[in-house]
Amino acid sequence: MNVRRHRIPRASRTTGLAVAAATALGLGTLSACSTDSAAAGNTDKFDVVASFYPMQYLAEQIGGDHVNVTTLTEPGQEPHDLELSTKQTAELGEADAVLYLKSLQPAVDEAVSQSEVKSKIDAATLTKLEDHGDVEHEHGAEEEHAGEEEEHALDPHIWLDPVKYREVAEGVAKAFEKADPDHAADYRKNAAALTKKLDTLDTAYEDGLKNTATKVFFTNHAAFGYLAERYGLTQEAISGLDPESEPSPARIKELQTEAKADGVTTVFYETLVSDKTAKTLASDAGLKTDVLDPLEGITDKSKGDDYFQVMESNLSALKTALGAK
Repeated sequence: MNVRRHRIPRASRTTGLAVAAATALGLGTLSACSTDSAAAGNTDKFDVVASFYPMQYLAEQIGGDHVNVTTLTEPGQEPHDLELSTKQTAELGEADAVLYLKSLQPAVDEAVSQSEVKSKIDAATLTKLEDHGDVEHEHGAEEEHAGEEEEHALDPHIWLDPVKYREVAEGVAKAFEKADPDHAADYRKNAAALTKKLDTLDTAYEDGLKNTATKVFFTNHAAFGYLAERYGLTQEAISGLDPESEPSPARIKELQTEAKADGVTTVFYETLVSDKTAKTLASDAGLKTDVLDPLEGITDKSKGDDYFQVMESNLSALKTALGAK
């Protein structure tokens, strides 16, 4: 995970979205195609290989009945650590299109670059990625790195911001239309339905997090930078770059002090990595714990069956932790 712990400034935001259409989030999702029954290529449909769940979900929702979607990252697998099998690499070359997010999974990037797949769709080119690592040093280690130039990477977690995810969805739809023009009208229709739901989700987040007792939340690692920036919040990550790494004693002390100063009530952890450090910090600082899901995959531990259900769960958890009014 090449994303550093960061602090997002509390940006002033206008609230031009007039209606909090949270109830509309209950709308059923579009029918999804099976990712298990067919191989990646050589079907009578538009064959799409998706790198991991957020890309798979877009392909299924936009493609509808016209696509056969397979995913390279199995449910419960940490996407950043993915290594591709020879079979997966071969299937990638037989597909009509690959949908991936460059820089998130190096093994996928390499396979795509060497593949002759007809349509290569990089989600990172469909919206603007940002560097969220230029405010503070990792784990408060300013003294250790004095005089050293920090190497920052662009934050890939664009799918956790409904607005950026919408931009990607629109770009994917256009790429599908170009690659499979016979079904362009349906791709446009499906994309319009999906982007409408993402607009509703954005409205629900903006209205739900507009008035809160605190704007600061603690997470296991720095996955929620775009979400924090979008809704005027401040993310503080325990482990920063690596969700499995152990924070320094100085970092733990820093977070304990900040929790008191900023009225932090909750330490969030994830379903795919250990909750040990988060629970230890919470216990030492007298804080609660809860799940904030980075949505890198859907498992039986996920608080929802798809992207929208988990994002609704995340919103509910944030509203509780931040003291929404």
